[in-house]
Amino acid sequence: MKYGFWLPIFGGWLRNVENEQMPATFDYAKKVIQSAEKWGYSTTLIAELYLNDIKGPEHDSLEAWTTAAALASVTEKIEIMSAVRPGFHNPAVTAKMAANIDQISNGRFTLNVVSAWWEEEARQYGGIFTEHDERYDRTHEFIDVLKGLWSEQNFSYEGKYYQLKDTKLFPKPVQRPNPILYAGGESLKGKQTIVEKCDAYVMHGGTVEEIEQKIAEMKNLRAATSNPELSEFGMAAYVICRDTEAEAFAELERITSVKESSAYAGFKDFTSKSQLEQQIQLQDYSVSNRGLRPNLVGTPDQIADRILQYEEAGLGLLLLQFSPQLEEMERFAKQVMPLVEVKRKQLTV
Repeated sequence: MKYGFWLPIFGGWLRNVENEQMPATFDYAKKVIQSAEKWGYSTTLIAELYLNDIKGPEHDSLEAWTTAAALASVTEKIEIMSAVRPGFHNPAVTAKMAANIDQISNGRFTLNVVSAWWEEEARQYGGIFTEHDERYDRTHEFIDVLKGLWSEQNFSYEGKYYQLKDTKLFPKPVQRPNPILYAGGESLKGKQTIVEKCDAYVMHGGTVEEIEQKIAEMKNLRAATSNPELSEFGMAAYVICRDTEAEAFAELERITSVKESSAYAGFKDFTSKSQLEQQIQLQDYSVSNRGLRPNLVGTPDQIADRILQYEEAGLGLLLLQFSPQLEEMERFAKQVMPLVEVKRKQLTV
Protein backbone atom coordinates (compact mmCIF):
# COMPACT_ATOMS: atom_id res chain seq x y z
CA MET A 1 0.00 0.00 0.00
CA LYS A 2 1.12 3.50 -0.85
CA TYR A 3 -0.08 6.42 1.23
CA GLY A 4 -1.08 9.65 -0.42
CA PHE A 5 -3.00 12.62 0.91
CA TRP A 6 -5.21 15.41 -0.35
CA LEU A 7 -3.44 18.74 -0.16
CA PRO A 8 -5.37 21.04 2.22
CA ILE A 9 -6.23 23.81 -0.22
CA PHE A 10 -9.73 24.53 1.14
CA GLY A 11 -8.90 25.14 4.82
CA GLY A 12 -10.11 21.69 5.83
CA TRP A 13 -12.28 18.71 4.86
CA LEU A 14 -15.16 19.05 7.32
CA ARG A 15 -18.33 20.84 6.30
CA ASN A 16 -19.67 21.01 9.85
CA VAL A 17 -16.55 22.38 11.59
CA GLU A 18 -15.79 26.04 10.90
CA ASN A 19 -12.11 26.35 11.89
CA GLU A 20 -9.94 23.26 11.51
CA GLN A 21 -6.66 25.07 12.22
CA MET A 22 -5.37 24.37 8.69
CA PRO A 23 -5.42 27.65 6.75
CA ALA A 24 -5.84 27.73 2.97
CA THR A 25 -2.41 29.27 2.41
CA PHE A 26 0.64 28.26 0.39
CA ASP A 27 2.83 28.38 3.50
CA TYR A 28 0.68 25.78 5.22
CA ALA A 29 0.50 23.60 2.11
CA LYS A 30 4.28 23.76 1.77
CA LYS A 31 4.77 22.75 5.40
CA VAL A 32 2.38 19.82 4.99
CA ILE A 33 3.96 18.43 1.81
CA GLN A 34 7.55 18.81 3.01
CA SER A 35 6.66 17.05 6.27
CA ALA A 36 4.82 14.33 4.35
CA GLU A 37 7.95 13.57 2.33
CA LYS A 38 9.85 12.96 5.56
CA TRP A 39 7.10 10.78 6.98
CA GLY A 40 6.89 8.42 4.00
CA TYR A 41 3.87 9.61 2.02
CA SER A 42 4.14 8.91 -1.70
CA THR A 43 1.61 11.23 -3.34
CA THR A 44 -0.38 14.40 -2.89
CA LEU A 45 -3.61 15.05 -4.79
CA ILE A 46 -4.46 18.69 -5.44
CA ALA A 47 -8.14 19.23 -6.15
CA GLU A 48 -9.05 21.76 -8.82
CA LEU A 49 -12.01 23.93 -7.88
CA TYR A 50 -12.18 27.69 -8.30
CA LEU A 51 -14.81 27.96 -5.58
CA ASN A 52 -14.39 26.49 -2.10
CA ASP A 53 -16.62 23.40 -2.05
CA ILE A 54 -15.76 22.46 1.54
CA LYS A 55 -16.16 25.65 3.55
CA GLY A 56 -18.39 27.55 1.14
CA PRO A 57 -17.85 29.69 -1.97
CA GLU A 58 -17.07 32.82 0.03
CA HIS A 59 -14.03 31.22 1.71
CA ASP A 60 -10.39 31.11 0.57
CA SER A 61 -9.05 28.26 -1.58
CA LEU A 62 -5.81 27.72 -3.49
CA GLU A 63 -5.60 27.29 -7.27
CA ALA A 64 -4.34 23.81 -8.14
CA TRP A 65 -1.86 24.25 -10.99
CA THR A 66 0.08 27.26 -9.74
CA THR A 67 0.27 25.55 -6.34
CA ALA A 68 1.53 22.34 -7.95
CA ALA A 69 4.27 24.19 -9.84
CA ALA A 70 5.40 25.99 -6.69
CA LEU A 71 5.45 22.79 -4.65
CA ALA A 72 7.36 20.94 -7.37
CA SER A 73 10.27 23.30 -6.78
CA VAL A 74 10.41 22.80 -2.99
CA THR A 75 10.05 18.99 -2.86
CA GLU A 76 12.28 16.13 -3.95
CA LYS A 77 10.47 12.78 -3.95
CA ILE A 78 6.73 13.08 -3.65
CA GLU A 79 4.36 12.60 -6.60
CA ILE A 80 2.32 15.75 -7.24
CA MET A 81 -1.05 14.89 -8.79
CA SER A 82 -3.14 17.84 -9.92
CA ALA A 83 -6.73 17.56 -10.98
CA VAL A 84 -7.59 18.96 -14.42
CA ARG A 85 -11.07 19.61 -15.80
CA PRO A 86 -11.29 19.78 -19.60
CA GLY A 87 -14.19 22.25 -19.57
CA PHE A 88 -11.91 24.89 -18.04
CA HIS A 89 -8.74 24.30 -20.07
CA ASN A 90 -7.25 24.56 -23.54
CA PRO A 91 -5.71 21.08 -24.00
CA ALA A 92 -2.63 22.28 -25.92
CA VAL A 93 -1.81 24.87 -23.26
CA THR A 94 -2.50 22.28 -20.57
CA ALA A 95 -0.10 19.84 -22.24
CA LYS A 96 2.58 22.55 -22.27
CA MET A 97 2.01 23.44 -18.63
CA ALA A 98 2.06 19.80 -17.54
CA ALA A 99 5.28 19.11 -19.44
CA ASN A 100 6.87 22.14 -17.80
CA ILE A 101 5.85 21.09 -14.27
CA ASP A 102 7.06 17.56 -15.03
CA GLN A 103 10.43 19.05 -15.96
CA ILE A 104 10.52 21.20 -12.80
CA SER A 105 9.75 18.15 -10.65
CA ASN A 106 12.03 15.78 -12.59
CA GLY A 107 9.20 13.44 -13.51
CA ARG A 108 6.93 13.69 -10.46
CA PHE A 109 3.90 15.45 -11.93
CA THR A 110 0.74 13.47 -12.71
CA LEU A 111 -2.85 14.40 -13.56
CA ASN A 112 -6.25 13.43 -12.22
CA VAL A 113 -8.68 13.99 -15.10
CA VAL A 114 -12.07 15.14 -13.79
CA SER A 115 -15.02 15.75 -16.07
CA ALA A 116 -16.59 18.22 -13.57
CA TRP A 117 -19.92 18.33 -11.76
CA TRP A 118 -20.49 21.84 -10.33
CA GLU A 119 -22.60 23.84 -12.77
CA GLU A 120 -22.67 27.04 -10.70
CA GLU A 121 -18.87 27.17 -10.56
CA ALA A 122 -18.72 26.75 -14.34
CA ARG A 123 -21.17 29.65 -14.75
CA GLN A 124 -19.10 31.93 -12.53
CA TYR A 125 -15.76 31.06 -14.14
CA GLY A 126 -16.78 30.69 -17.76
CA GLY A 127 -16.27 26.95 -17.88
CA ILE A 128 -17.98 24.71 -20.42
CA PHE A 129 -20.64 22.63 -18.68
CA THR A 130 -22.75 20.26 -20.77
CA GLU A 131 -24.76 17.09 -20.22
CA HIS A 132 -23.00 14.19 -18.51
CA ASP A 133 -22.12 12.02 -21.53
CA GLU A 134 -21.00 14.98 -23.60
CA ARG A 135 -18.56 15.97 -20.85
CA TYR A 136 -16.89 12.59 -21.29
CA ASP A 137 -16.82 12.96 -25.07
CA ARG A 138 -14.89 16.20 -24.54
CA THR A 139 -12.59 14.49 -22.04
CA HIS A 140 -11.87 11.75 -24.60
CA GLU A 141 -10.65 14.33 -27.14
CA PHE A 142 -8.84 16.35 -24.46
CA ILE A 143 -6.71 13.33 -23.53
CA ASP A 144 -6.03 12.57 -27.20
CA VAL A 145 -4.54 16.04 -27.56
CA LEU A 146 -2.46 15.75 -24.37
CA LYS A 147 -0.95 12.42 -25.36
CA GLY A 148 -0.40 13.44 -28.97
CA LEU A 149 1.51 16.60 -28.05
CA TRP A 150 3.57 14.77 -25.44
CA SER A 151 4.65 12.05 -27.86
CA GLU A 152 4.73 13.44 -31.43
CA GLN A 153 7.11 15.90 -33.05
CA ASN A 154 4.34 17.63 -35.01
CA PHE A 155 0.80 16.95 -33.89
CA SER A 156 -2.41 17.56 -35.82
CA TYR A 157 -5.92 16.78 -34.61
CA GLU A 158 -9.39 17.19 -36.06
CA GLY A 159 -12.09 16.51 -33.51
CA LYS A 160 -15.52 17.80 -32.60
CA TYR A 161 -14.20 19.96 -29.77
CA TYR A 162 -10.52 20.53 -30.60
CA GLN A 163 -8.58 21.15 -33.80
CA LEU A 164 -4.79 21.51 -34.07
CA LYS A 165 -2.45 21.59 -37.06
CA ASP A 166 1.30 20.91 -36.97
CA THR A 167 1.52 21.84 -33.28
CA LYS A 168 4.93 21.50 -31.62
CA LEU A 169 5.57 21.00 -27.92
CA PHE A 170 9.10 21.10 -26.50
CA PRO A 171 10.49 20.12 -24.09
CA LYS A 172 8.52 16.93 -23.73
CA PRO A 173 7.65 15.64 -20.25
CA VAL A 174 10.28 13.67 -18.36
CA GLN A 175 7.89 10.72 -17.97
CA ARG A 176 7.49 8.40 -20.94
CA PRO A 177 5.24 7.83 -22.76
CA ASN A 178 3.32 10.39 -20.71
CA PRO A 179 2.73 11.65 -17.17
CA ILE A 180 0.38 9.20 -15.46
CA LEU A 181 -3.27 10.02 -16.11
CA TYR A 182 -5.52 9.08 -13.20
CA ALA A 183 -9.29 9.40 -13.41
CA GLY A 184 -12.39 8.47 -11.48
CA GLY A 185 -15.90 7.82 -12.70
CA GLU A 186 -18.92 5.75 -11.74
CA SER A 187 -21.08 5.91 -14.86
CA LEU A 188 -20.63 3.42 -17.68
CA LYS A 189 -19.59 6.27 -19.98
CA GLY A 190 -17.00 7.46 -17.48
CA LYS A 191 -15.55 4.01 -16.92
CA GLN A 192 -15.32 3.37 -20.65
CA THR A 193 -13.42 6.61 -21.16
CA ILE A 194 -11.02 5.71 -18.35
CA VAL A 195 -10.20 2.21 -19.60
CA GLU A 196 -9.70 3.51 -23.13
CA LYS A 197 -7.66 6.63 -22.39
CA CYS A 198 -6.23 6.72 -18.85
CA ASP A 199 -3.56 4.88 -16.88
CA ALA A 200 -4.96 4.51 -13.36
CA TYR A 201 -8.32 4.53 -11.58
CA VAL A 202 -9.21 6.49 -8.44
CA MET A 203 -12.40 6.13 -6.43
CA HIS A 204 -14.44 7.89 -3.79
CA GLY A 205 -14.45 6.15 -0.44
CA GLY A 206 -16.25 2.81 -0.34
CA THR A 207 -16.50 -0.36 1.69
CA VAL A 208 -14.02 -3.18 1.07
CA GLU A 209 -16.69 -5.09 -0.84
CA GLU A 210 -17.61 -2.09 -3.01
CA ILE A 211 -13.98 -1.36 -3.85
CA GLU A 212 -13.22 -4.99 -4.64
CA GLN A 213 -16.16 -5.09 -7.06
CA LYS A 214 -15.14 -1.82 -8.75
CA ILE A 215 -11.56 -3.02 -9.21
CA ALA A 216 -12.72 -6.32 -10.70
CA GLU A 217 -15.08 -4.50 -13.06
CA MET A 218 -12.43 -2.05 -14.21
CA LYS A 219 -9.92 -4.83 -14.79
CA ASN A 220 -12.45 -6.64 -16.98
CA LEU A 221 -13.29 -3.49 -18.93
CA ARG A 222 -9.62 -2.73 -19.41
CA ALA A 223 -8.89 -6.26 -20.60
CA ALA A 224 -11.36 -5.71 -23.44
CA THR A 225 -9.13 -2.93 -24.82
CA SER A 226 -5.67 -3.14 -26.34
CA ASN A 227 -4.17 -1.18 -23.42
CA PRO A 228 -1.88 -2.60 -20.73
CA GLU A 229 -3.34 -3.21 -17.26
CA LEU A 230 -4.28 -0.16 -15.22
CA SER A 231 -1.18 0.82 -13.27
CA GLU A 232 -2.91 1.73 -10.01
CA PHE A 233 -6.16 1.69 -8.08
CA GLY A 234 -6.60 4.44 -5.51
CA MET A 235 -9.30 5.46 -3.04
CA ALA A 236 -10.14 8.55 -0.99
CA ALA A 237 -10.56 8.07 2.76
CA TYR A 238 -10.83 10.20 5.87
CA VAL A 239 -8.88 8.97 8.91
CA ILE A 240 -9.84 9.30 12.57
CA CYS A 241 -7.08 7.65 14.59
CA ARG A 242 -7.24 7.77 18.40
CA ASP A 243 -5.84 5.82 21.33
CA THR A 244 -9.23 4.27 22.07
CA GLU A 245 -12.22 3.33 19.95
CA ALA A 246 -14.46 5.47 22.16
CA GLU A 247 -12.35 8.58 21.47
CA ALA A 248 -12.43 7.90 17.73
CA PHE A 249 -16.21 7.54 17.63
CA ALA A 250 -16.69 10.65 19.76
CA GLU A 251 -14.76 12.57 17.08
CA LEU A 252 -16.87 10.95 14.38
CA GLU A 253 -20.02 12.12 16.12
CA ARG A 254 -18.64 15.65 16.41
CA ILE A 255 -17.79 16.06 12.74
CA THR A 256 -21.00 14.55 11.35
CA SER A 257 -23.44 16.70 13.29
CA VAL A 258 -24.87 18.39 10.18
CA LYS A 259 -25.13 22.17 10.24
CA GLU A 260 -26.87 23.99 7.41
CA SER A 261 -24.39 26.40 5.82
CA SER A 262 -22.87 27.51 2.52
CA ALA A 263 -20.49 24.56 2.86
CA TYR A 264 -23.29 22.52 1.28
CA ALA A 265 -23.60 24.86 -1.72
CA GLY A 266 -22.37 22.22 -4.16
CA PHE A 267 -24.36 19.31 -2.72
CA LYS A 268 -27.26 19.49 -5.17
CA ASP A 269 -24.98 19.68 -8.23
CA PHE A 270 -22.73 16.90 -6.91
CA THR A 271 -25.67 14.52 -6.54
CA SER A 272 -27.76 15.59 -9.53
CA LYS A 273 -25.09 16.34 -12.17
CA SER A 274 -23.08 13.16 -11.53
CA GLN A 275 -24.16 9.55 -12.03
CA LEU A 276 -23.29 8.06 -8.64
CA GLU A 277 -23.47 4.41 -7.76
CA GLN A 278 -24.46 4.98 -4.13
CA GLN A 279 -27.18 7.25 -2.82
CA ILE A 280 -25.35 10.12 -1.11
CA GLN A 281 -26.84 11.47 2.08
CA LEU A 282 -26.04 14.80 3.75
CA GLN A 283 -24.14 13.00 6.51
CA ASP A 284 -21.93 11.28 3.91
CA TYR A 285 -21.29 14.73 2.45
CA SER A 286 -20.12 16.02 5.87
CA VAL A 287 -16.63 14.88 4.86
CA SER A 288 -15.28 15.33 1.35
CA ASN A 289 -15.20 12.51 -1.24
CA ARG A 290 -17.24 10.00 0.79
CA GLY A 291 -14.21 9.77 3.05
CA LEU A 292 -15.99 8.15 5.99
CA ARG A 293 -17.33 5.20 4.01
CA PRO A 294 -14.08 3.16 4.27
CA ASN A 295 -14.39 3.35 8.08
CA LEU A 296 -10.75 4.15 8.83
CA VAL A 297 -11.95 5.12 12.28
CA GLY A 298 -10.59 3.66 15.50
CA THR A 299 -7.31 2.70 17.09
CA PRO A 300 -4.05 2.29 15.11
CA ASP A 301 -4.52 -1.48 15.33
CA GLN A 302 -8.06 -1.37 13.95
CA ILE A 303 -7.13 0.98 11.12
CA ALA A 304 -4.09 -1.12 10.15
CA ASP A 305 -6.29 -4.23 9.93
CA ARG A 306 -8.74 -2.35 7.73
CA ILE A 307 -5.99 -1.15 5.40
CA LEU A 308 -4.77 -4.71 4.89
CA GLN A 309 -8.31 -5.71 3.91
CA TYR A 310 -8.26 -3.04 1.19
CA GLU A 311 -4.83 -4.19 0.09
CA GLU A 312 -6.18 -7.72 -0.24
CA ALA A 313 -9.05 -6.34 -2.33
CA GLY A 314 -6.54 -4.93 -4.83
CA LEU A 315 -6.20 -1.34 -3.67
CA GLY A 316 -2.70 0.10 -4.01
CA LEU A 317 -3.03 3.78 -3.09
CA LEU A 318 -4.87 5.52 -0.28
CA LEU A 319 -5.56 9.22 -0.79
CA LEU A 320 -6.12 10.32 2.79
CA GLN A 321 -7.71 13.31 4.48
CA PHE A 322 -7.12 14.38 8.07
CA SER A 323 -8.11 17.19 10.41
CA PRO A 324 -6.12 18.99 11.58
CA GLN A 325 -3.94 17.85 8.68
CA LEU A 326 -0.37 18.19 9.91
CA GLU A 327 -0.84 16.69 13.36
CA GLU A 328 -3.01 13.80 12.23
CA MET A 329 -0.79 12.97 9.24
CA GLU A 330 2.13 12.64 11.62
CA ARG A 331 0.13 10.43 14.00
CA PHE A 332 -0.89 8.16 11.10
CA ALA A 333 2.68 7.96 9.76
CA LYS A 334 4.14 7.03 13.13
CA GLN A 335 1.40 4.82 14.56
CA VAL A 336 -0.39 3.20 11.59
CA MET A 337 2.05 2.88 8.67
CA PRO A 338 4.64 0.78 10.57
CA LEU A 339 1.89 -1.35 12.09
CA VAL A 340 0.58 -2.26 8.64
CA GLU A 341 4.04 -3.55 7.74
CA VAL A 342 4.28 -5.62 10.91
CA LYS A 343 0.84 -7.12 10.44
CA ARG A 344 1.50 -7.93 6.78
CA LYS A 345 4.61 -9.86 7.74
CA GLN A 346 2.69 -11.75 10.40
CA LEU A 347 0.10 -12.76 7.82
CA THR A 348 2.76 -14.20 5.50
CA VAL A 349 4.54 -16.25 8.18
